[in-house]
Amino acid sequence: MNYYEVLGVSREASDEDIKKAYRKLVFEHHPDRNPHKKDADERIREINVAYEIVGDPDKRKSYDRLSWGDEPRAEKIDPGVVVDEMERKLFDEGRKELFAILMKDVKRVKAELNIIREQVVAEQGYDSFLEHVVAARASAIMGDFVTEEMDGRKQRLVEVAVEMMLSQGVTKRGDEGGIRALRNRLDTAFRNGRAHGIASALELFYERR
Repeated sequence: MNYYEVLGVSREASDEDIKKAYRKLVFEHHPDRNPHKKDADERIREINVAYEIVGDPDKRKSYDRLSWGDEPRAEKIDPGVVVDEMERKLFDEGRKELFAILMKDVKRVKAELNIIREQVVAEQGYDSFLEHVVAARASAIMGDFVTEEMDGRKQRLVEVAVEMMLSQGVTKRGDEGGIRALRNRLDTAFRNGRAHGIASALELFYERR
């Protein structure tokens, strides 16, 4: 479902244009004004869901970021493929976020590499970039870099992603367990991306001794 199409506006529409379009559609399609239309309730729900996302500036930015490159895909695809692609996008968002932070703190990167080097040598007797040790260290120090603002942005991205998955029928809206599992899966993808971003920065500066 393309939320802009639901509201009858373009992706370039201003916030005010979106609000006007929403009000007009609610007036036209409200079930009280269309008692003989069987799909009136479903139509008004679609309109409300669309406005909840693109009518909110922050959610709209997240929706645009997660939806497409140039144009959304109109064809029907397997729900598993849809979720996998969304996981990939969220993973990449998390990766870029933490990688950028670590690249500005070379001193911390080198300090972490010293810690990792000691752990690796203690485990196998010689120095190397042992991935599972690096991954464990990245997860352990992630909280040192993630701010409340960053977590708020992550939460908005995940919630918009969940809503997009629901609109594509990946999980039914009434399935609370399914929605919770989907949300956890997407949240985990973002967190894994963050850990990978730290590991990528560490690997960039790693020198074997």
